[in-house]
Amino acid sequence: MTHAETRVDARIDLGGLVIDLMDEQAAVESILSRTAQPAAADRPADPGRAGDPPLAVVSANLDHVVQFGHDGRWRRTLGDSLRPTLTDVRGEAARVDWLTLLDGAPLVAQAQRLTGRPWPRLAGSDLIGPLLDAAEAEGVTVGFLGGSYLVQRLLSRQLVRTRPGLVIAGMWSPDRSELADERASLRLAASIADAGVQLLIVGLGKPRQELWISRYGPSTGATVLLAFGAVVDFLADAIQRAPRLASENGLEWAWRLAREPRRLARRYLLDDPPGLVQIRRHSRLLSPSDTADGAREPVTTATALVPQRRAESHTTASMGSFVSPGRRAEVAVVTVTYNSESAIDQFVASLRREASSIRLRLIVADNDSTDRTVERLRAHPDVVVVPTGGNLGYAAGINTANRAAGESEAVLILNPDLEVLPGSVARLLAEIRSGEANVVVPRLVDPDGETQLSLRREPSVTRALGDAVFGSCWPQRPSALAEIDAAPESYQFGHEVDWATGAAVMVASETARRIGDWDEQFFLYSEEVDFFRRARELGAVARYEPSAVMMHAGSGSGSSPQLTALMAVNRLRYVAKYHPEPIPSLYRLAITLHETLRSHRPERRGVLRAVCDEARWDTLPGPTATQYPAKVLTGFPRGAVIIPAHNEAAVISRTLAALDPVLRTGRVEVIVVCNGCTDATAELAAAVPGVQVIESPVPSKTAAMNTGDDRATQWPRVYLDADTEISPTALRKLLEQLRDPVLAARPSFRYDDTGASLPVRAYYRARRRLPSTTRALWGAGVFGLTEAGHARFGRFPEVTADDYFVDQQFSAQEKAIVATPPVLVRTPRNVSSLLQVLRRNHRGPAEQREAQEADVAVTGRGDSASVSTTGTSRSTAWELVRSVRGPVSIMDALSYGSLAMAPRLHHRSRHLRTAAETVWERDESSRGAQPGVAQGSQESAAIS
Repeated sequence: MTHAETRVDARIDLGGLVIDLMDEQAAVESILSRTAQPAAADRPADPGRAGDPPLAVVSANLDHVVQFGHDGRWRRTLGDSLRPTLTDVRGEAARVDWLTLLDGAPLVAQAQRLTGRPWPRLAGSDLIGPLLDAAEAEGVTVGFLGGSYLVQRLLSRQLVRTRPGLVIAGMWSPDRSELADERASLRLAASIADAGVQLLIVGLGKPRQELWISRYGPSTGATVLLAFGAVVDFLADAIQRAPRLASENGLEWAWRLAREPRRLARRYLLDDPPGLVQIRRHSRLLSPSDTADGAREPVTTATALVPQRRAESHTTASMGSFVSPGRRAEVAVVTVTYNSESAIDQFVASLRREASSIRLRLIVADNDSTDRTVERLRAHPDVVVVPTGGNLGYAAGINTANRAAGESEAVLILNPDLEVLPGSVARLLAEIRSGEANVVVPRLVDPDGETQLSLRREPSVTRALGDAVFGSCWPQRPSALAEIDAAPESYQFGHEVDWATGAAVMVASETARRIGDWDEQFFLYSEEVDFFRRARELGAVARYEPSAVMMHAGSGSGSSPQLTALMAVNRLRYVAKYHPEPIPSLYRLAITLHETLRSHRPERRGVLRAVCDEARWDTLPGPTATQYPAKVLTGFPRGAVIIPAHNEAAVISRTLAALDPVLRTGRVEVIVVCNGCTDATAELAAAVPGVQVIESPVPSKTAAMNTGDDRATQWPRVYLDADTEISPTALRKLLEQLRDPVLAARPSFRYDDTGASLPVRAYYRARRRLPSTTRALWGAGVFGLTEAGHARFGRFPEVTADDYFVDQQFSAQEKAIVATPPVLVRTPRNVSSLLQVLRRNHRGPAEQREAQEADVAVTGRGDSASVSTTGTSRSTAWELVRSVRGPVSIMDALSYGSLAMAPRLHHRSRHLRTAAETVWERDESSRGAQPGVAQGSQESAAIS
């Protein structure tokens, strides 16, 4: 409270809810002192003073702690002098002062424990009598909001009989649809204001009444609003109060539960018990410094009512310019386009209206549009357009644009198929500036003005099951059974959220820096779920702000069975990223059920198969490189590419041709180390301008890599197999990713088994289903290291599987798999070639484990767990078992198991290496690829 006439004996914090402790007489006097102020309609106009805010009174019980405490869905709704409540529907800064009184036996008991003295329960049903008596005596106008029409008729008759002198300004009985509608609620508040109500008794039920008061209370003109729940029914004698014996002994809840079990069972038996734990663990007596009047000024924002029609906004708003690079902006607006020609003009125009009152910079990352999107953007000289170099996905586009965003107070990420309604950016920024939120999302509406269901809850197994079984048939089911928040009040009132669709998200710049890049493994869908989760893990608060409105056409990503399958698969990837078993498997069962029940729909054709078979995941839409690599060469990051080559004349020209655009920038060293070559590899490499060629007589790959390190001068460094092509886009993203805390990384890769025999194809289908292939550095024929990462081991040792060795040097947090246009890894074409590769790749890790064992035995150093010769095989076997989803996957698993075991059963001892084995072994069956088809190294592609 901020007014001297409110006498508070003490204040306590119960589970995040601040309670004003006082006796009944003090409470009644405090409330009546505020009703003595003139109603808003009777106040003289004073442009220099907006007038005192209204007083809202609530009698708090355990359910208030659950809903409005620090763990509640509507936390921070009930304001106090520490945290004022903001409402902004009238185009001005408006505030409600809350007087939160003590009610509910558990709260009374905890108050006594904290203060050492007893306190009375101040239920609304007990206070209403003295308040109405005083109102009748002093001529205070009273209004009633809530209750059915029939109950209000009964109330009217009762008041005429019992309080004939009471001045009743009006009674309003809105239905839920009216309360859930912004304009209808504003009309309702205006009607109450026109009636001149001073004391408004609000009985809409919890939490609706508190939310309605918080948002629309100042618009009613009432000086006092009583959130007294069922008091209207009590006054009308429509329902019976609990016996005094039950009330005095804290059993009123049991009385009400017995009378209305269907309505109250969930509240009393499921929802409220956790509140008991909250008030015992998180309660404190507030000191005078915590409760000093005026301890915190109300937050003000420039907030006008959402325009009646879109057409009006075009004619009344002026157009502004965007802030140029190099100058500080208040908000950097980031968007990602892909064939967005039809929407981009309207999008830019709506932002120009915002730029007339706020300093905006607009950065557009274009994902290689093939229509006239870029041409239309080039017509705006103050728009920063950044080509990504391909269709890299939404997350990669955001990251690209963020790097060009410059200095700003906040970053606003928007879909290009949005129209920003006037004032929305300012409202989002005001929420960031208030300190109440680090991430803010607006209300999204469709072109007809209907609110879109954009708010979501954290994915869980029970929510996936609920969505599978009920779908849209029961939209307002319990939150534990629904990921989509479909409650109307969730879209009418501001509150904290788990996450929201990524069409429109504002993030404080410092928070965005701490969170880091958006995860590019999610090409499309689930990237925002991941971003919001990482924000929460850092302690950031995400809020929904309904007064900021944006119109969303919702067609920017298109729609197809392939995209639907990608959405389902990315949900699985997200859960697997953050949860240990058995949660991912249970979640996958729920998603499988969801798709099984809907598999008959044409738009979901093939989705179930993709969910069940991980081998199909890399066939879903993903990053693709542009055909015009010059787009990505500007400002190319510095680094070095080292290519060890042994008799690679058949492929080296193709590998270097892919790097030719990068060579022309002069920013990347490309070093080919020809070791033990007897063919024309060196001559072919030297013919490419800019390539440094070193010839060594020693046919050793790791020795060649060390030789390349001796020549190179730049970091980070990428080690590329001579038969592996990497696009400029993929190389750029890999170099950019190699910075603290990442020490080692590789790009995405994809197996190409074209022309391979059936057993080989089965082996690699099973290989694709193993999660370990997505987490390790080996397999792509290319990896990168920072200078600090390379220093971890110094020089490459003489080992068979160099990428396996590098992978073992780093923790999961120190290495990264970069979402890039995939490097194609061509598989062997026949079983004998595959077995040759498998024998070599089995020997490499085994040799490294033996070396570690020897080091432990001789020096006593090392971790015995790291030298186990069975742990990796066992984990792979378990992955293989879990990958089985049907007859095809069973046969694939059997092929994989039998082929992977062959090297272990080979009659030649791995301890006896002949001279012939000191040279490189490789699969020759896949090296006769047609020109233009990328090949990948087989030496690491099949580590088992």
